[in-house]
Amino acid sequence: MSERTPPTATFEQLLTDLESVVDRLGAEDLELDEALSLFERGVACLRDAGRLLDAAEGRVEELIESAGGDLEAIGFEAPVREEADGTGTP
Repeated sequence: MSERTPPTATFEQLLTDLESVVDRLGAEDLELDEALSLFERGVACLRDAGRLLDAAEGRVEELIESAGGDLEAIGFEAPVREEADGTGTP
């Protein structure tokens, strides 16, 4: 497992790296220094993944075509995931 995610990592690579961080954080034999380092790495993966999602959202907004055939920038709203209680709040 690499110490740092490459700066050109794909969204999928970031998710894979984050999953390995979470798995390792769940280990019982983890020392505090390693846990803090893994946590920092996980936060970096989340930030990088968020930037990639923001960029993808911007591209989607630019490419949505209006009914008249012109490209029109419109807001992109991610679907709300409903929780078990049905409120739609996380």
